Amino acid sequence: MVDLVDDPSAEGFRSVFGVPRVEGTLRARDFKSDQEVRWCPGCGDYAILAAVQGFLPELGVRRENIVFISGIGCSSRFPYYLNTYGMHSIHGRAPAIATGLATTRPDLSVWVATGDGDALSIGGNHLIHSLRRNVNLKILLFNNRIYGLTKGQYSPTSEVGKITKSSPFGSVDEPFDPLSLALGAGATFVARTIDSDRKHLTSVLRAAAAHRGTALVEIYQNCNIFNDGAFDLLKEPGVRGESVIRLEHGQPLRFGTDGRLVVLRDLATGELRVVEGVPDDDPAIVVHDAYQADPTYAFGLSRLGVGDLRYTPIGVLRSVSRPVYDDEVRAQIARATQHRPGDLGTLLRGKDTWTVPA
Repeated sequence: MVDLVDDPSAEGFRSVFGVPRVEGTLRARDFKSDQEVRWCPGCGDYAILAAVQGFLPELGVRRENIVFISGIGCSSRFPYYLNTYGMHSIHGRAPAIATGLATTRPDLSVWVATGDGDALSIGGNHLIHSLRRNVNLKILLFNNRIYGLTKGQYSPTSEVGKITKSSPFGSVDEPFDPLSLALGAGATFVARTIDSDRKHLTSVLRAAAAHRGTALVEIYQNCNIFNDGAFDLLKEPGVRGESVIRLEHGQPLRFGTDGRLVVLRDLATGELRVVEGVPDDDPAIVVHDAYQADPTYAFGLSRLGVGDLRYTPIGVLRSVSRPVYDDEVRAQIARATQHRPGDLGTLLRGKDTWTVPA
């Protein structure tokens, strides 16, 4: 479970976005567009789309005040299939476009749909700067560890040794971990979920929507054509219980059969590691705290499961408050125009130089 939504009501969501109240009741079907959904049969994107369409009515926000911006890739077809406003934009540039939109239109709920290739390769700088600035937008990063749209080349999240069309002898690249990257960039909300776990995915979307600032949600998504089974360790009933660490604020990180596995903090080094056979009263057992101001703990969590997925946390790793970029920009403009009202058109058509008052 994810328990980080202080006010999961529609009114609570509206207080985050500051958008107009919806009249009447919206349902999942109201967010389905008239476009034929065209992904490969069995693609995890279908499950994510259904979860998002089912969740959006909870926002209590008019469809006209919701916008999905995407870049390029399989995930970037998202705006076509949602009956909201949207833009299928430029490869890797969705966070930059969304930043401009969120800053100029505080009445909108702005979301980004992107993939591991789109966001972490050509779009890497745009992603980290939106996280650094803490713009009020929500980024859904579909991670299937492969380039699906261009037919199966290794991506920035593919594991070392991955054999693909562009790495026939195995990739030698060390992969990015999106959550570690986000935390290093100063992200205020970082979470991970899985495409096939509808209940968990919805709860994470709910927590992300309630957060004011940039929320990054990594979604492990299966590409059954070019990287099928990449996340079976976290999905198969017989093994997932031994691998998935479900994060719940205030609860000890104990998992596995009969809770035999725990996340332990090395009291000498501070490193987080998984061990078994530890009694409940051991002080080194980690109790999850997503509200820690210092990102060190969340970063340690993000390093668990890197590479082989053997021990993978899912849920909200970090949720903290920090000034929001678009709020600060609008306040700055308001202060400037209050002291000296001006016209941008006159400024642009005027002299080559001008004086800015102190």
